[in-house]
Amino acid sequence: FVEKREGWLRGFHRRFWQGSTDHRGVPGDPGRVVTLVPLAESTDATEQDHMATWGIVYRVAAARVPAVIEYLQFREKGGYTQLEFPIYASPDPTDGEEPFVKCALVYYANTSNPEYLGYAPPEDIAKHILRSHGPSGPNVEYFLRLAHTLEQHTIRDSHIEAILFHVTRLQQAEGLVDR
Repeated sequence: FVEKREGWLRGFHRRFWQGSTDHRGVPGDPGRVVTLVPLAESTDATEQDHMATWGIVYRVAAARVPAVIEYLQFREKGGYTQLEFPIYASPDPTDGEEPFVKCALVYYANTSNPEYLGYAPPEDIAKHILRSHGPSGPNVEYFLRLAHTLEQHTIRDSHIEAILFHVTRLQQAEGLVDR
């Protein structure tokens, strides 16, 4: 990549509501991975949640775009659709800020795709993540990597934090991590 920058996609929350039968699960026993959920459909949001989703935006050299798109098409093949959205430096839609990226390629799994799992309580999602494993490795590895990245960047996400609480509690109960 040529440039890497933090930014906010306004109007969506990150949720572990997408199934994965090709990376973090298998057919008949999907893992759970993140997708973007429009705020209107994100019924589990809390007051601490932003009205946007934080992430990292990559600018790719023009010569590399075809190879990167090919890689992403493979990686995001399980029910994701390409959409383009503006990316902002701030999560606040009332600040009048112009987007620093006018048209970022974003992969989005809507409710009509066959791998969409939808809402579940955080404890159920944690149990699902802990038992799932696919060709790309354990589902919990994917989850913990995301949780760690958000923590490193001091991004609060009540959905991820609630799942992490249950993942940690369940791992402690099984003696998999120290108390």
